[in-house]
Amino acid sequence: MENSRLKEEHEKVSALLTKYIGKPFDSLTPGAGSSQGVLPTGAPNQGTTSHGIDLERNPGSDNRKLVCRRRGIPDMEKALMAETAASAADELVRLLRANEPLWIKSPSDGRYIIDRVGYEKLYARSGRFKSSNARVESSKDSAMVTLPGMDLVDMFLDPNKWIDLFPTIVTKARTILVLEAGTVGNRNGSLQMMYEQMHILSPLVPRREFYFLRLCQQLEPGQWVIADISYDFLKDGSPSRAWRLPSGCMIEDKPDGCSKVTWVEHVEVDDRTQTHRLYRDLICGRSAYGAERWITNLRRICERLTFYKEETAAAREFGGVVTSPEGRRSVVNLSHRMVKIFFASLEMSGKLDFPQLSEVNNSGVRVAIRKNTEQGQLIGMVVSAATSLWLPLSPQNVFSFFKDEKSRSQWDILSNGNTVHEISHISNGTDPGNCISIIRPFIPTENNMLMLQESCTDSSGSMVVYAPVDIPAMNMVIGGEDSSIIPILPSGFVISGDGRPDTGSTGVDSRGSLLTVAFQILIAGPNATPSTELNMESAATVNTLISTTALKIKAALNCSNLD
Repeated sequence: MENSRLKEEHEKVSALLTKYIGKPFDSLTPGAGSSQGVLPTGAPNQGTTSHGIDLERNPGSDNRKLVCRRRGIPDMEKALMAETAASAADELVRLLRANEPLWIKSPSDGRYIIDRVGYEKLYARSGRFKSSNARVESSKDSAMVTLPGMDLVDMFLDPNKWIDLFPTIVTKARTILVLEAGTVGNRNGSLQMMYEQMHILSPLVPRREFYFLRLCQQLEPGQWVIADISYDFLKDGSPSRAWRLPSGCMIEDKPDGCSKVTWVEHVEVDDRTQTHRLYRDLICGRSAYGAERWITNLRRICERLTFYKEETAAAREFGGVVTSPEGRRSVVNLSHRMVKIFFASLEMSGKLDFPQLSEVNNSGVRVAIRKNTEQGQLIGMVVSAATSLWLPLSPQNVFSFFKDEKSRSQWDILSNGNTVHEISHISNGTDPGNCISIIRPFIPTENNMLMLQESCTDSSGSMVVYAPVDIPAMNMVIGGEDSSIIPILPSGFVISGDGRPDTGSTGVDSRGSLLTVAFQILIAGPNATPSTELNMESAATVNTLISTTALKIKAALNCSNLD
């Protein structure tokens, strides 16, 4: 009787899975009815164990999840995952192809948002969060990018490449389990459970975390859809106050190795009370994590990749200290890693607050101390500090100030009030502000140091990220050697609009900019023992440093009257 019951259950699950994935259920497991594995035969093991779950890298795992690892994922659970992902893909395709009346223009900013009444008639669902502050964010955008569709598909399905595509948004990502891997050159039906952590702009903006299913479907030759939907994998609620409704993008091949990407973001969030009021208008106005930001960042990184592939462009850029394609590639890789480290550092978990600055237009200073053991960064005790402030200037004007060599001495402590000289300039986009520079600071006592800097700007905001690199290490990089072993500890600036509505009644734009200033400093070597005295002394020192820098910036921009 038990065997008969199990056989009947297995047949139901198999039929359900076949319906939604298009492949027999037995093709996903080593044996019929087995629950001892989730990777199909010959599928690449993308950072998972043979049972599909890497508990050591899985945040929030506990002893209860160990049972799940040993026994594998139940058949019914895998079938439910497949059904959830397939249903999400169907909904996403409809949202991607629909226009008005399902999508309407927001009265506040003119961006397209989902009409809630029309949507709920099609897809009735109860809210994930019960708080009165909970809200739904929806947005849609599209653009042409300079990469072939299949290349994008492969990058979206590889968590490491996914981070590289969006280094200013995605700080952590990994594949937790693979239900269907697809084949090389054909990722149709690829289905995986992923973890993603997103953090942007400032420590005042809470991170967003998702456990979600990602399904790739090829709709027709040269056209794919990548569908994401949150899934309560740990069965103990969302890891953060964010829940992804069917979201993702459609990728369409176009001539000359380009693609058209149409993006939909649709999430339910409850983070208003966790977000500092400086950033509340920007975050709650949908633009910070919206489809436009994803599309803008994707366009910029694709343009960056295209620039590095063009040997003719490389030939025009050479000169100064970088004289070979290998050296250019090594400098670019080091700079890309620098940007990723910088944005990951903005989360600042376990931070201390120094709120003596006014909280109207300034956030105070936030300090975090960590023991750094990661290869490619300076090993030892590192103190991170950041402050965010509002400036009554346009984001482009603020970005131009930080890009100007002549004004650097007004804020950069490493220049010691002296001028600096750019000895190498590598463009990575059509906008002249998008570039990588090697800068020589004229400091008599620091003749052995250079500065690597990357700056970029687009409609979603700007950044200037830099780090000191000693001359012997920089010579290795310029010579084309592997730059992944060069330790680097970046600091920098993130600039965005303030998200506030224009209330100027005189015809003058009353909106301003939000600026985050973030420093990282090595305070002790790898053998140092953490101590309360060392931590407090270091925190106080860097608090003074960053507060002084903020005052210098405001003075240079004629904003000293701001509290």
